[in-house]
Amino acid sequence: MAVCARLCGVGQSRRCRRRQRQNQQGQGSDSDMDEEEEERIVGQRQGDVGGGAGGAGGPDIGAGTAGPSDGSGHVNRRGCLQSTGPAHPQSLADLPPELLVEIFSLLPGTALPNVALVCKKFKQILSTETIWRRRCMEEFGMRDDLRKMEVGGVSSQDLYVKLLHPYRHILGLWQPDIGPYGGLLNVVVDGLFIIGWMYLPPHDPRVEDPMRRRPLFRIHMWESKKATVECMYGHKGPHKGDIQTVKKDEFSTKCNQTDHHRMPGGRQEEFRTWLEEEWGRTLEEIFHEHMQELILMKFIYTSQYDNCLTYRRIYLPPVMPSDLLQPGLFKGTYGSHGLEIVMLSFHEAAARATKLTGDPNVPAGQLTLDVDLSRPVVLPDLEQQRNIEELSRLVLGVHKEVQREAEQQALVTSAAVRGAAEGACGSDGAAEGVEADWGACSDSCQPGPSNSTTNHPEEQPFVLPLGVTARNEVYPRICRQCFYGTGLIAGHGFTSPERTPGLFVLFDQDRFGFIWLELKSFSLYSRLTDHLAHAHAPNMERFEAMLCNMQSWTS
Repeated sequence: MAVCARLCGVGQSRRCRRRQRQNQQGQGSDSDMDEEEEERIVGQRQGDVGGGAGGAGGPDIGAGTAGPSDGSGHVNRRGCLQSTGPAHPQSLADLPPELLVEIFSLLPGTALPNVALVCKKFKQILSTETIWRRRCMEEFGMRDDLRKMEVGGVSSQDLYVKLLHPYRHILGLWQPDIGPYGGLLNVVVDGLFIIGWMYLPPHDPRVEDPMRRRPLFRIHMWESKKATVECMYGHKGPHKGDIQTVKKDEFSTKCNQTDHHRMPGGRQEEFRTWLEEEWGRTLEEIFHEHMQELILMKFIYTSQYDNCLTYRRIYLPPVMPSDLLQPGLFKGTYGSHGLEIVMLSFHEAAARATKLTGDPNVPAGQLTLDVDLSRPVVLPDLEQQRNIEELSRLVLGVHKEVQREAEQQALVTSAAVRGAAEGACGSDGAAEGVEADWGACSDSCQPGPSNSTTNHPEEQPFVLPLGVTARNEVYPRICRQCFYGTGLIAGHGFTSPERTPGLFVLFDQDRFGFIWLELKSFSLYSRLTDHLAHAHAPNMERFEAMLCNMQSWTS
């Protein structure tokens, strides 16, 4: 503000005063802009000057002839049109209106209200539709939809000030707080609306099918000059809703007409409709009794919210050149729990998959897979791959090495702590001895960092061992690499969680799998290819902090 005031020449009276200029006429035409001519401001400066000169008793400029100008802001003795401002502007306010429109159009929308406070001229120029139309296009990606709004009587300025700007903080990727089940919500500017789309995995077990989505709420300005929030849950069309910002990176939705969620046939009809949408089948088609219980439990738990939910912001992982494959979101099979959504991210020599949707055993937000990329596993030939005992021998051998190194590292840490506490040289020597032994074992046992993140080894045949169950009988038979990793398992209610060893199998850039040795089951993951707007993390630190928060939500 202080800089703008100095440029504009504002004095102690806080009123916009221009410096007195010699031989300047028609000054009023600069500030008294005709608001009805906003759209034709560019190229109209001569007409504005003509009005100012005429008011001062000058000749009619509309019929004037071309000639040189002395920059004094009036018509010289030769009858030629001259500039309304000095040849060398002394302040920002001296610039012609069309140039100010161009300058203000480059500013972020959040800065424009402060610009309007500088002086009357700036406030008048900021009513130009060109400025706000450009802000809507560059900040929110709106194009042809703006013309439709303007035809409907809603200006670009109203659209930005009353809809896009107030609700900009809810755009992006969110995880709803639905107990262990979680979810994935993407709030975007969609046409003439802001819509919250809930993304649902494809029907089990078709993991490579595209994602499904349904709208949970929308915000628009059709019926009135103010933003209207509508709940889209249920089967009776949009109805009244509300959105509240709880705190930074968190907001809540509320339905004001929950009767729109009810169906004439009562809860039984609601359950059958939900089952068909969620699973793509009827209850009679699900023969597994345990699976029926899990499905019914999920319906009872999720339907009680009636779309009155709290959402927390999440980010897509940053992409690094050394990543084994592009990080992002994947759909994966989880036995009787159906398909779930995980987020794959890379952290130096580790690949981690975090659940965005979960189940009563391992809830959303938990680290489902933790893969050590420094410990590759070389698969035997196809005949031996079919033997579960051979695969277990390979993976468990690496697992024992990891445990042994962890124990030795704990001894080193403990000895170092004792040495620092006692201040005794002998203790330090003991610590060094243990550390030397550990280092020797590490050199002999650890496979060492894998070059697989930069090299592309030859593909090799792959087959599941006999006795390992898979939801998808059709899975890739060629893989690129395999690594040792652990998967998180737990009892119902996330009781007695533990990490169990397994094999991470990379098939290609869009698919990977994990063999759970203890469960003797195989999960296949396929990349989610939908474009998710406003979703990328600003930096790795923010992403790491988000992962920690996600785990604390459901721990």
